[in-house]
Amino acid sequence: MSKHIFSSEEVSKLSGNPCVLKCSDRSITYTYDFKVRALEQHSKGVSPNEIWRRAGFDLDIWRKRYAKDCIKDWKIIVREKGYEGLTVARGRGATGRPKTKGVTDDDKIKRLELQVKYLKAENDFLAKLRAKRSE
Repeated sequence: MSKHIFSSEEVSKLSGNPCVLKCSDRSITYTYDFKVRALEQHSKGVSPNEIWRRAGFDLDIWRKRYAKDCIKDWKIIVREKGYEGLTVARGRGATGRPKTKGVTDDDKIKRLELQVKYLKAENDFLAKLRAKRSE
């Protein structure tokens, strides 16, 4: 499996998205809230690519099946470990400790501010969608 290496511009853009907890040139860690919302939306029939688009991601930087594969992986994790499994870090060196351990108040505030920003953007999008449907 080939890995995409993100440019510094892509890393910067991805890091600014409220759905991204952290990003490096080789990996993206999504927030727990984004994963849960993505699974909920997918269960309601929204396509993975549309979920990523709604969250403000540019799909051109990933391979074609990236979003679909993420949803598939997250479904397996939820089936095996429940939603709690979505909070565990994956990859090399993952300890499985909750991400809240050792997190400073500033980090918590930043995460919550990003969550509020994401939810406001999502509400604006849904309001526009409802207005468009009622026309």
